[in-house]
Amino acid sequence: MLAALRTRTLTSARQSHRLLRTSVASFSHAISQHKNTPENNADTPFEFSEENKAKFPALFAKYPKNRKQSAVIPMLQMAQKQNDNWLPLSAMNEVARLLDIPPIRVYEVATFYTMFNREPMAKYHLQVCGTTHCLVCGADKIIDTISKHLNIKLGETTPDNMFVMTEVECLGACVNAPMLQVNNEWFYENLDEENVIKVIEGLRNNDPNLKPGPQIEGLRDCEGPQGQTNLLDAENLPPPPCRDFDALRAELEEKANLPK
Repeated sequence: MLAALRTRTLTSARQSHRLLRTSVASFSHAISQHKNTPENNADTPFEFSEENKAKFPALFAKYPKNRKQSAVIPMLQMAQKQNDNWLPLSAMNEVARLLDIPPIRVYEVATFYTMFNREPMAKYHLQVCGTTHCLVCGADKIIDTISKHLNIKLGETTPDNMFVMTEVECLGACVNAPMLQVNNEWFYENLDEENVIKVIEGLRNNDPNLKPGPQIEGLRDCEGPQGQTNLLDAENLPPPPCRDFDALRAELEEKANLPK
């Protein structure tokens, strides 16, 4: 009986939610091909900052020397963050040059993942989760509150280019629903109609006291009322194994050259 009631409640909430609004297409997939604009073409100036260039050696060291192209996603993330939350064509071309791969290999990644914005974006992308758990916990109220506070609808940008709001699928923080993600980076959880306004104004004013994570005082990450109950000795655990790919390759080459 309870299961049937829960199913009917969820179905009703879903239907009501979808009658009121439909999700706006993610910005990365707005168009699947590039069209030159004055601010986005192959000649648009782009160069990684010295700060980001200093991160390259540590980044490349994570991958085998002959698999440097594996760094394409973190490099695109780095470029987008540096370039006011969007990726111009010239930034993709620079990533391709640094990784010694054809530009099309970078374009394929940038057009596949919705986290990459290939058009100019607002400073803060408010990505509100509207999937099952967040929905039944009040995601529709969070969207309505943001819409009224900023005077924008889903997919719209504020006149000062500070905020844009979209509805997205599950972001994996169901235990602290409802929640939103900002710029593919920061999670703000346990939201209600009051604290979501504090989050928005904290972002607007660059408030140092605004912290990602649960917005309920006293709640740490996704811990329950009993606090942490497992992995109590996590600091003493050995690091995860990491294969030495260069040594493995040398070993395989040595075996290949052995007389049969």
